[in-house]
Amino acid sequence: MLYQIFSLLLEVAASIVAGLCLLRLYMQHQRIPLSARSGNPLGRFIFAVTDWLVLPLRRVVPSLGRWDMASLVAAFLIELVQFTVLWLMVGAMGGFLSVPILAAFALARLAISGLSGLVIVYAVLSWVQSHSELSDLVQRLCWPPLSVIRRFVPLIGGIDLSPLVLLVLLQILGIMLGHLQGAALL
Repeated sequence: MLYQIFSLLLEVAASIVAGLCLLRLYMQHQRIPLSARSGNPLGRFIFAVTDWLVLPLRRVVPSLGRWDMASLVAAFLIELVQFTVLWLMVGAMGGFLSVPILAAFALARLAISGLSGLVIVYAVLSWVQSHSELSDLVQRLCWPPLSVIRRFVPLIGGIDLSPLVLLVLLQILGIMLGHLQGAALL
């Protein structure tokens, strides 16, 4: 019981920090201002939670074009620490090689879950016609994958089904990822 409670708390903490590192990576790629001067409260929160890890990594991990690889490495390291702690708690059974593999798959699942959450928020906000800073931010984050789908899925009766199609595709990707993870660990 204590292992399950600790595992849950560790997973929640790791998911929040790693998820914010991934969001930082994506927002910087989309050139969405994160600085305190931009007036973006989400950006200030992301910096407050992730700077302690991302900034030192930037000294050794270069960017790759518009991709801030330090944020990606930071997210992976958070997941790696989580799975290492859990691996040690169960008595370090099995090879340590499975720990980085599990961390990589957890990071991919986290990215899929994060994008799914963004699309759901986007869809709900589009129904309410909210003109807020948050809705603009979510729209900018969801636009790249939705624009690809909109090329193939036309409006049907004036309704945009691209968020639904993207959610289904993300679920399929999650299923495929689960099967790949099972095959990788065998």
